[in-house]
Amino acid sequence: MKIGIRAVIAALLGASLTPGSAAAETRVTYKSAKSTSSYYQMAVQIAEAMKAGSDGDIIVTVEESQGSVQNVMQARVRGGDYVFTTPPVLVRLAQGGKAMFKGKNDPKFKEIRALFPIPSLTMHFVVRADSGVTDFAGLEGRKILLGKGSFGAREGKKYLNLFGLEGKVDLADVELSNAVPALKNRQIDGFVTAGSFPAPNVIEAAASTGVRVLSLSDDQIARTKRTKLVIPAGTYAGQDTPVMTTSLPVVAYATTAMDSKTAYRLTKTYWDQKAAMGKNARWWNGVNAGLMANITGKIHQGAQRYYAEAGIALTEAQK
Repeated sequence: MKIGIRAVIAALLGASLTPGSAAAETRVTYKSAKSTSSYYQMAVQIAEAMKAGSDGDIIVTVEESQGSVQNVMQARVRGGDYVFTTPPVLVRLAQGGKAMFKGKNDPKFKEIRALFPIPSLTMHFVVRADSGVTDFAGLEGRKILLGKGSFGAREGKKYLNLFGLEGKVDLADVELSNAVPALKNRQIDGFVTAGSFPAPNVIEAAASTGVRVLSLSDDQIARTKRTKLVIPAGTYAGQDTPVMTTSLPVVAYATTAMDSKTAYRLTKTYWDQKAAMGKNARWWNGVNAGLMANITGKIHQGAQRYYAEAGIALTEAQK
């Protein structure tokens, strides 16, 4: 009889504890990029960091995406557990019903709120170290690989046109994935890539071939209308000086459907775990409070609470 009573008590205790355990767990869907991209790898790292930093209380499910526009569009129909990444400029365009969002206006776009910055898309103009090319003018007559269909390819072509090199550069019609072997085999003089720094393909090229990453002047950066970014000296093998280049900021967002407590926990855990993530993947070391200035829209109230505690000043436009 005693055994039966104990079993009943244990069952009752188990039933009372189970709901509490479920309530303590926060589940989030994080929509990032294609599974082959560095940003998908970052999403996986964030998911692992959230779990480790919260002792398993925050569970992030990474969801593949076909691109930032899709991520923003889904903010119209997803719930409070939805986190996605996109450049701030796309959020601004969506909220204004402009460009690719023309005719697709939705009140839900106004409810998008930023959480934290992640590594920026950073432009790299890479040439062989022994090519003798030291600036953009030196690219004239050279064979350069831009890749196909990517942001880096479109941006690279734009820069060549802006800097007077339209029709003066031999563009290799191959995929960016072939850049490093093509450079090593002297089939090309250089390549253009956009990704978080340090970029894996640039690391590989610098180690196997020896490369120079070209710097842009302040005037050239201004003409691109992109955000200035400095790649510190020593980021790549043989890079003895800082490289001035451009970037497209990328930010993790939620919507006002997310409760403030969840937004606070996600933001705090992210920043608390950033240094640990940086030990395993150096691109996290390029993220600091200075990137907060790249967030042009409003920040979630829960995230604002963390930034106030951390002493990170926000602009009036971000509040």
